[in-house]
Amino acid sequence: MKQNNEENASDKVKRFCGSIPADVNQVWKQLFAEAEAMSQREMQLSSLLKDVVLHRSSLGEALGTRLARKLAREDMSREELAPLLSGLFRDHPELVESAAKDLVAIHERDPACDSPLQPLLFFKGFLAICTYRLSHVLWQQGRRDLALYFQSLASEVFAVDIHPAARIGCGILLDHATSFVVGETAIIENDVSILHEVTLGGTGKESGDRHPIVRSGVLIGAGAKILGRVTIGECAKIGAGSVVLADVPAHTTVAGVPAVVVGEAKENAPALDMDQRL
Repeated sequence: MKQNNEENASDKVKRFCGSIPADVNQVWKQLFAEAEAMSQREMQLSSLLKDVVLHRSSLGEALGTRLARKLAREDMSREELAPLLSGLFRDHPELVESAAKDLVAIHERDPACDSPLQPLLFFKGFLAICTYRLSHVLWQQGRRDLALYFQSLASEVFAVDIHPAARIGCGILLDHATSFVVGETAIIENDVSILHEVTLGGTGKESGDRHPIVRSGVLIGAGAKILGRVTIGECAKIGAGSVVLADVPAHTTVAGVPAVVVGEAKENAPALDMDQRL
């Protein structure tokens, strides 16, 4: 039964980004309008805004440009990175749809976010997830050396370490993001909110499926460690600083070291409400 549950989780991740409607054009129009307004308010940012948004023709091109600016190093210059990244976004429209869904989710859930443009420009959690998505496509294409290169860049630049083989859905809020770690066989479904210093790790040197499955609607508090092939049920809530070593039933709240059930999650979808109180 557990194997079937894991296969279902994997299928959900594969289907999600293609099945959830995301009006990419509408998101792009909003970003463009907000960039025009910001460039009038803050002249010092006009060069950045022109380069990333106002001189670009699509969200995919903007994403490729922003990441190229962030990830360029002596190893690979911006001139090399920009066409590679923009080409991946162009050839894989599901990546752009995922990014659009993430931008909307961040704007809706994060009270510190005033517009979807801010994550594109300033929020490293969003940029780290975008970098992961690119590395995941490369991993699936068999370009594993390049995928691992982008994983290491994201770890260095954003302090976020997500293995390219992990499977992550859309509508992800990675809030603050610092020290977020995801292992190779982890699965995160859609509409999940995760705070900083969270680890989805293994418990030792075992091989095979050894990292957690996080179902949709879950909220994971800051500093939580979820270890081993455990399943966090839909719309569960993980208290800050908890260490989770066993499955968590859907719609429950767990906390402690080791984590134990402390009640029901009062929200229908804790990830959307972002209420971290137990």
